[in-house]
Amino acid sequence: MSYPEIRYDGESGEVTAWMRPASAPADLTSKAGTKFGYLATGADTGGDFGLYRLDMLPRAGGASDHFHRTITESFFILSGTMKLFNGDKWVDAREGDFLHVPPGGRHGFRNESDEPASMLLLFTPGAPREAYFEGLKTVSGLSDQERLEFFLQHDNHFVD
Repeated sequence: MSYPEIRYDGESGEVTAWMRPASAPADLTSKAGTKFGYLATGADTGGDFGLYRLDMLPRAGGASDHFHRTITESFFILSGTMKLFNGDKWVDAREGDFLHVPPGGRHGFRNESDEPASMLLLFTPGAPREAYFEGLKTVSGLSDQERLEFFLQHDNHFVD
C-alpha cells in the first residue's frame, strides 16, 4: 500500500480547513425522531467521503440487512448500545466499537435498547447520502416499484 497520487502541489499550504461546531443543529430529523448531522458531505469533501452523526431515540429501529455495490460504510458508536449486523449475526455494539463494511458486505443497524444511542456513519467515496436520508420520510407513501427504484437509485440493496 502506498500513498495516493499528489493532489496538492503547492509549496506553503493553504487556509482551506472548515469546522462544524458540536452546537450546530441537526440537519434532518426522521419520523422516528432520529437526528442526522451532516458533518461532512461528499460535496464538502470533493467526493472523498461522507461523515454523518445519527442520534437515535430509544427503540428507534434502523436499517435491515442490506448491502451497497459502490460504497463502503463504517460505524463508530459514540454512546449507548446499537445492534449492528456484521453480515453473519446481529451484535451489541457499545461506545467505542467500530464496524467497517466493504462494498458488497451485508450489514444493518438499529437501536433496540431502552436508551438513546449515537453513532457516526462514514461512507467512502462520498456518495450523496443526504438525498437518501431525506427521502426516507416519503418511502412509506411510495408504491412497491417506486420504493424499489428509490433504494436502487441510492445503492441500497435489501436482502430480506
